[in-house]
Amino acid sequence: MKRTKAVLALGLATMAGCKKQEQADATPPDTAISVVDSFRTPESVLYDAAADVYLVSNINGAPFAKDDNGFISRVSPDGRVIALRWIDGASDSVTLDAPKGTAIHGDTLFVADIDAVRLFDRNTGRQLGSRTIRGATFLNDMATGPDGTVYFTDSGLKLGASGFAPSGTDAIYRFDASGNAVAIIRGDSLGRPNGIVVDGSGAYVVTFGSGTAYHLDPDGQLTPFPRPPRGQLDGIVQVSGGPFYISSWEDSSVVSVTPPNDMYMMVAHPVPSPADIGYDTRRNRLLIPVFLMNRIEIRPLPVMEGTRTMGR
Repeated sequence: MKRTKAVLALGLATMAGCKKQEQADATPPDTAISVVDSFRTPESVLYDAAADVYLVSNINGAPFAKDDNGFISRVSPDGRVIALRWIDGASDSVTLDAPKGTAIHGDTLFVADIDAVRLFDRNTGRQLGSRTIRGATFLNDMATGPDGTVYFTDSGLKLGASGFAPSGTDAIYRFDASGNAVAIIRGDSLGRPNGIVVDGSGAYVVTFGSGTAYHLDPDGQLTPFPRPPRGQLDGIVQVSGGPFYISSWEDSSVVSVTPPNDMYMMVAHPVPSPADIGYDTRRNRLLIPVFLMNRIEIRPLPVMEGTRTMGR
């Protein structure tokens, strides 16, 4: 297993007298960015708080391909790859094509996989089953609400003659108490919904197609959310009921906003192809999968260097 890690000093004054970190398994200081590579098209990073590990979904090829070669990696908070192919589609006991967003409820890991949601034991990685979502074409992000309900998006995409093309299946789903997928809302007006985060008031969704963000209440009503400065939005996380962090491919950045203030702050730039970001609640870290570069970045919050205010 190839393991490569580089710890890049940020040059903050508080680190002026610190020695260079030499041990490969030492925990990155809270003033450093840790870069972990060896992944294969990493699409999402999820913090499993109970196990204190980061779970990285690897598409490993084309995002539409039903090639059964996707995998999930386990990474320790100190930046070590514990198991690159912890859950591996190449295994006879696992079906996993192009994994994208992930969520945890209880001891079950949910993984969005093109037109199905795969279920795994979050402790052992054993596959527990699959739920095919009829009519879906590009299941993308997943999130767990405070009551344990699992939500997920369909970005409404298919493979066209020149790459991505609209499929008309844009939707936001949840699983009901029986495990059935229920479409809360559907339609092209959703703008290719991608990242989703859920709190007690409903879901917050960012879009890759329209570059907008909105709040979805339990009855399916949409309310506009402060529009980020740039589009091609992928991931969204919320920190302790406060700021939201949103990743943008168009701007190669992660920005933050704290409603009702609608002014965005630059958090990370440049980060090419920042996909479905995660958040380490224990260490206050942003977890960024860099889709096209086969790496993840572990960034302490707040990022002080280079922060600037951005208007809508």
